[in-house]
Amino acid sequence: MKTLGRIALYAGLTVAALTFIYPFLWMASATFKPPAEVGTLALIPDNITLDNYRTMWARAPFGRALLNSTMVAGTITLAVLVFGSMTAYAMARLRFRGRPALNAVTLAVLLVPGQLTLIPMYTLVVQLGWIDTYAALIVPYLFNATAILMMRQFFLQMPQSLIDSARMDGMGELRILFTIFWPLSKPVLSIVAIFTFMGSWNEVLWPLLVVREQQLMTLPQLLTVFALGGGAGSIGVSLASAMVLVVPVVIAYAFLQRNFIESMASSGVKG
Repeated sequence: MKTLGRIALYAGLTVAALTFIYPFLWMASATFKPPAEVGTLALIPDNITLDNYRTMWARAPFGRALLNSTMVAGTITLAVLVFGSMTAYAMARLRFRGRPALNAVTLAVLLVPGQLTLIPMYTLVVQLGWIDTYAALIVPYLFNATAILMMRQFFLQMPQSLIDSARMDGMGELRILFTIFWPLSKPVLSIVAIFTFMGSWNEVLWPLLVVREQQLMTLPQLLTVFALGGGAGSIGVSLASAMVLVVPVVIAYAFLQRNFIESMASSGVKG
């Protein structure tokens, strides 16, 4: 009975996994199909072609957009990790006047919908003269309240004896953070990096507001303009464009998957 139950469990899990994986596999397969085969449900094309990708790259500067997205998302992710961990360390381990107010303000930021800040943020960017610049894409996202709170909670679990010993050895606060806390905080840093990278990589609305020059557009923005302008022309080309957008996120998750799962598991058992 136990064996039959286990077989049924694995069979159910396999069906559930295929339900989620099949649409992605079909999309990947459809990018290599000619227009006549795109509507079929088969995963293996009868006639494999790269015409969809050739058409996509020929009609718009997707190579430049890919570099822009990589630079913008990578810079934002690194800045959130560095500045966010510094802020979280101060909130978790340092004693200073106004710390309770800082904690309250950080929590309050999470209660404000991002859409409400678009108009004042856009007005500020215009007054600074940052329209059609990388600064407009990067600077507004250098700090992330969710990331700060996640790292703060993780830092609170660190033994105080580590900090006391490091201070006795003459280490400064920044050195304690980056040489002691960071190596011990790989799970939370990984999950923050994944969510930050995915959020900045997939951002469309803000780039549409502050960037109009095609050479500065990010990949999701260019794909949106490309699709709305009728540049795709066929489903295969549109799917090829979407595939270029998805692959970097999948690669980033594959590299950080182990720490991501470890962080999710540890957060479920620690009180």
